[in-house]
Amino acid sequence: MGDTERRDAAVIDVGSNSVRLVLFRVEGRALWPVFNEKTMAGLGRGARETGKLNAEGVETAVRTLKRFAALLDAKDIEARHAVATAAVRDCEDGPDFVARVREETGLEIEILSGEEEGRRSALGVLAGIGEADGLAGDLGGSSLELARLNGRKVGEAVTLPLGPLAVLSGAGDIRAFRPIVDEALEQAAPLLENSGPTFYAVGGAWRAFAQLAMALNDYPLTLLHQYSLSAAQVARTADFAVSQSETSLASVQGVSSKRAGMLGYAALLLRRIVRRGDFKEVVFSANGLREGVVCAKDMRLVTEGDPLVSGAEALARNAAPEPTFGRVLGPWIEPVFEGESDRFGVGRDAVLRASAARLADMGARMHPDHRADLSCTQTLYAPFGGVTHRERAFLALSVHHRYAGKKQREESCPSRRLLDDEEEGAAMKLGLALRLGAAISGRSGRVLQSFALERSKSELVLKVNPGAESLVVERARHRFDQLAVALGLDPRVI
Repeated sequence: MGDTERRDAAVIDVGSNSVRLVLFRVEGRALWPVFNEKTMAGLGRGARETGKLNAEGVETAVRTLKRFAALLDAKDIEARHAVATAAVRDCEDGPDFVARVREETGLEIEILSGEEEGRRSALGVLAGIGEADGLAGDLGGSSLELARLNGRKVGEAVTLPLGPLAVLSGAGDIRAFRPIVDEALEQAAPLLENSGPTFYAVGGAWRAFAQLAMALNDYPLTLLHQYSLSAAQVARTADFAVSQSETSLASVQGVSSKRAGMLGYAALLLRRIVRRGDFKEVVFSANGLREGVVCAKDMRLVTEGDPLVSGAEALARNAAPEPTFGRVLGPWIEPVFEGESDRFGVGRDAVLRASAARLADMGARMHPDHRADLSCTQTLYAPFGGVTHRERAFLALSVHHRYAGKKQREESCPSRRLLDDEEEGAAMKLGLALRLGAAISGRSGRVLQSFALERSKSELVLKVNPGAESLVVERARHRFDQLAVALGLDPRVI
């Protein structure tokens, strides 16, 4: 898959609660949502009792789908993928609804089986995380889909009738539904008991749970994708959620009032899953079914490349005057870090350096007085995947030092609050290496090839090709010396 390949794909998700349109811009391995609109149609409301789609919800959904079709026509989007999940799948009038939509909007809706819904949701998780080891769980309005994840592959998938619309009935203590949850989970016991250490949570109700946990823990980075909680943290947050009223939960910053009524149940369910599967942590994924629908049409979005590197390149492509500079800069700085301790695991530090190199020139069009702050903040909250929150903070701080040199960010900045002193030091070294490469080459990949870096036990050596001596001006030499000092080495130019 070429890194410069760009195309658009639209996904329409007809769910039990909502009808949503997401327009994705696909750039190489990166999958960017560039338009997102939904209507809370409530197709599945009352379906458990009647066996039919909610009549008012049907009319709302059809009106919404007419609008979506018109928007896609106006945007000239040819790749359109419409899918329907539990409510349409389970109700006896689901096929009639699909036929009406086809006649009135021209949209062809694919009714997904529960297992296929689980597989596609899991594909979306992999597209946004890269590699995984554990179980993906997508909590919708009427059902819960579970799918095994191993590396970049999706394994067995099951569907359970555990969506809040299928379980909740009337008011009362949420904990009274525990036996129903446990009985249903018993059907998936082999899958729950033989998965990896991580549960990947997908769906709006669990995103609301993550928002609640962030608020309770005063978490510094308000970003849901790849936010993680230990099993103990899940238990504490769940205990709080089930003990609170809907009004109380809705008052928590970041928790949508539309999700507050289901939050207690979502918390109970998540805690029971974590206990039943003995998961060590829960990672929340902003990606799910809709991203997985796109991936199912092009599996390269899961099997090829790295989502972080590709996302970093896509983010910087429109900002950097020479978009290919980062690809050259990455390998060029690698000798600097030979012998440095890995901070993020085997192989991860190299991926982070390659990504930081691609972001090294994204501030070129920004005001020089604000490049460091703006580039750092943009990196911190960018919608790329395949990066934990600590790694994201490390990248953001590295980009800050690329523009600000040794000047520190404020201690209250999330990019510092999520890192320890050694990680902050490593981010500064990386930033100074990027800063050197940009200064000595004039941000030109061709000019950068006139130089090479080498590291020994006591020295950092800058080798200059014959004829390129005049390119090493005072500014570049100062940045070289600054990097050597940060590494605890003596600078030498050959």
